[in-house]
Amino acid sequence: MKFVCEGMILADAAIIVSKACATKTITPVLECIKIEAKNDSLTLTAYDGEISIEKKIPAEVMEEGEICVNGKFFSDFVNKISFNEVVVSSNEKGIVIEYGDSESYMQTLPSSDFPYFGGEKGEEYFEVKESELKELISKVVFCCATDESRPILKGCLLEAKEGKLYATALDGFRMACSSCEAAGGTGNMKIVCPARTLTEISRMLDEEEILKLYVNKNMLSVAVKNTVFTSRLYSGEFVRRENIYPVEFTTRTEAKRAALIESVERASVLNRGDKNNLVIFEIKGGKIRITANSDMGKVDETVGADIEGKELTIAMNGKYIMDALKALDEETVVLSFNSAVSPFTVENLENKNNQYLVLPVRTSAQNRE
Repeated sequence: MKFVCEGMILADAAIIVSKACATKTITPVLECIKIEAKNDSLTLTAYDGEISIEKKIPAEVMEEGEICVNGKFFSDFVNKISFNEVVVSSNEKGIVIEYGDSESYMQTLPSSDFPYFGGEKGEEYFEVKESELKELISKVVFCCATDESRPILKGCLLEAKEGKLYATALDGFRMACSSCEAAGGTGNMKIVCPARTLTEISRMLDEEEILKLYVNKNMLSVAVKNTVFTSRLYSGEFVRRENIYPVEFTTRTEAKRAALIESVERASVLNRGDKNNLVIFEIKGGKIRITANSDMGKVDETVGADIEGKELTIAMNGKYIMDALKALDEETVVLSFNSAVSPFTVENLENKNNQYLVLPVRTSAQNRE
């Protein structure tokens, strides 16, 4: 194998593809990028057992072939090359990278060791505008679980139906629900996509183009420009939103989002290092009293509010309420409650496309009751 390629283009491609290289594995080839030189282009591919990224770039191919090279070392190395032109060739020992008057050598593995992951496009697909999908992902992905206790919760439920795309994510302590307009597709569809997959796809989106996401059994495939992203999907029954989202409330509160964010942020400063980041809302008399206590001190503030229904005192994790408030975008938000131990919701006053459910924290006083 031998090819000549523009250094910056090669470096950019290697960095993108290396995001799908495994970092903790007993299979060394999963740490690699497979480089295939054919016709007038290079195809760089990485696969870690869950996601695959494949990118095609132009090159002058003098000798066709393919080889596997450690993705992190290769991407870091070529990113440090400042020369416009890079010549890469392979021999029985590895690859030689030539730039200017210099050359370097890097060990490789045979391409025959690289696994086949079956990333063919399926016949089913849904369409959505790139900017809409990027926004949708940002509104929910932070609520996906990160531990392995319930693997399916490490993913996000995507459901295409009735001309809309719905996304739901939860981690056992909070839930995010968001929706956007779908641009088309083959019909109703429901998949559970890993949060990491959605995050990586989102990083590639910056246009107003219509994107097609193909589903083939347990695989999702999407192409953005010259990059093809393929991911395994989670199987199993995802939690149904309608089973846990309250349909009515006894207390409804409207307040300014910016004021709530500033107050909760100050309260969280003193709780830094506390696992529960406990913040208490006392809702009564046309205001929300926000308090927090720790070994470092105490915060006691009030935020004006329009309140309908019963007075209420409720404790919560400051990070969870903060994440929800920051994901919303209207000046006024609505917080709806039923009791001090029931999940409560946070949403915009007008646009209901994004809704958040937060589980309160039981305090020692409540446990004694």
